[in-house]
Amino acid sequence: MARKRKTDGRTPRRALWLRTLIAITACGVAVGGLAAYRTFSDDTATERPVTTEEASRLALSRLNLYQASPVAVTLTATEGGGVVVRVKGVVDYRTHRAVGSYQVTGASGSSGTSGPATGQLDHGLIVWDTGGLGLAPAPKGDNSPAWQQAEHIPRSGWSARSYTTDPLDAGLQLLIGLGADRPDNPLLLAQSGARWLGRDHVDGRSYDRFAGPRAQGATPGAGPDGGRSPLTYWVDGDGGLRRVTMRMPGLGTPTTLEFSGRDGRAKLPEAPWATS
Repeated sequence: MARKRKTDGRTPRRALWLRTLIAITACGVAVGGLAAYRTFSDDTATERPVTTEEASRLALSRLNLYQASPVAVTLTATEGGGVVVRVKGVVDYRTHRAVGSYQVTGASGSSGTSGPATGQLDHGLIVWDTGGLGLAPAPKGDNSPAWQQAEHIPRSGWSARSYTTDPLDAGLQLLIGLGADRPDNPLLLAQSGARWLGRDHVDGRSYDRFAGPRAQGATPGAGPDGGRSPLTYWVDGDGGLRRVTMRMPGLGTPTTLEFSGRDGRAKLPEAPWATS
């Protein structure tokens, strides 16, 4: 994308937290949270450190995303005050670019009954990369995939900005950095505090649920989460990544990233990143 404008962040403490979180992700792992779609837990075992085999599968998960590109994704972020942002799109981890559509829902005034009605507050197209994001209105009457719609919008039609520390931006930044062209070091993952949390069935398939490495300097057993990473990964028996959740300070509902596998039809548009 073109050079982004600087935007106001939140407090220095929260900005430091976000930088630490992204650094953890680059090392390779993730946080437990609410499950989306059909998820069932099939055991009640106590969490424990990962085994060598589990660490190896976790270490492969980012490489598998990279190799599957472009990957279909869904991001759901709670912004507070009942506002929810959902992004559906595709990510190409080879180019570190992504495109999709977004929808914002929340309280939209009085429903005439007992309280505010919940409805759509905004929607449109979104592109993002490692440097920031861009938004554009969706073409009216166009029901084609978002990546096709985005190709018809010129560079000047996109409103670009840098990332902030809001839940949506943090989720997009995490999402674009998850894929890697090589596996992580499983020994380092295990030594950094990655933990097995349980096993779930998501849409009929079995996944192990892992907490990622702890933040640097975190003390095991300390804090409200026992020093555990704010990221949780759902990984299958082949190292395939199905879901990642990320807890944000002060929010009860984590940001959720869902991966639906390769979308071989998708072709990311050049227009949002064009320089001329």
